[in-house]
Amino acid sequence: MDHLDEISVEELQDALDRVDGSKPTQRLLAAIAYKNGVNQTELAEWHDTGRRTIYSWLMRLDTDEPLEQAVSDAHRSGRKRKLSGKQQKEFEQTVHEPPEKVGINAPAWTPALVQQYLDETYGVEYSYPSCRRLLKEAGLSYQKPRRTAAESEAEEQEAFREELKKSDGKWTPQ
Repeated sequence: MDHLDEISVEELQDALDRVDGSKPTQRLLAAIAYKNGVNQTELAEWHDTGRRTIYSWLMRLDTDEPLEQAVSDAHRSGRKRKLSGKQQKEFEQTVHEPPEKVGINAPAWTPALVQQYLDETYGVEYSYPSCRRLLKEAGLSYQKPRRTAAESEAEEQEAFREELKKSDGKWTPQ
């Protein structure tokens, strides 16, 4: 066992008690198993990953930093948002109002409508799933029109059918 010669199983188990998250836990469990004689090929099969990944997990532990830090990934910020903070707030305020208020002839906000609005207003393109995420982040939830009782007035039933045709589903404030 070339790797982890200077680290005991007890140290690994102590670190296991102090870590949070599935990845650091998985890495420490692999190291403990390796120290107990399980080879990298078998560990790769157990963890449904490649041998190279197991090797990388074990090499992470050959460091002077505490084991809890060695098995944890550094924070990754992700992709920069297309809308600025100010634009995001404006957008959220806008979708809490009916689309008619901004000159769009529609009964409610939909991801397709949001996509069009963001492109025309801010010049940014968002995918359909991202528009759904933006609506959810704005505090809106997906609502389907409810059926009306069969005994309701014929006029109300017709109005309901028309509303249903207009909007396949809609996003409304929670």
